[in-house]
Amino acid sequence: MEDARFEDGRETPLNLGALDADDLQVLSSLAQDAVFPVTEMQWDRKARRFGLLLNRFRWEDAGADRHAPERVQSVLAFENVLHVASQGVDRADKDVILSLLSVTFEAGEDEAGDILLTLAGDGAIRLAVEAVEATLKDVTKPYVAPSKSVPKHDT
Repeated sequence: MEDARFEDGRETPLNLGALDADDLQVLSSLAQDAVFPVTEMQWDRKARRFGLLLNRFRWEDAGADRHAPERVQSVLAFENVLHVASQGVDRADKDVILSLLSVTFEAGEDEAGDILLTLAGDGAIRLAVEAVEATLKDVTKPYVAPSKSVPKHDT
């Protein structure tokens, strides 16, 4: 029988917020390579909220050397959204799976600006916002990534 080690402890689900461009960069790094069906994004115009249900790769997984790569379902939500536009996203094709590459903020006047969700394959979603206010929250337990591998990018 071996004593428990700190590394054996359960990791807690992410529940992070972003209120400026630097915070958003942290969320972006954690959401990089998340995949989601085109049907799992929604804009509530009245509430001024845009959200995505992502299958996020767990880049922060400290136990990755002890088990297969993992994903977890997470909600990435943005508040204060005034307008949503997309390019290269066919919302009519319900079978399309999108891959999130990055989330960035392009400042405008005062605290307003655009949040740009860059997708693989030259797609993008632009959110015009009054101010940066975003959350990334894990909503399921981690599961083994179907590919059983870590996402790789061409350099």
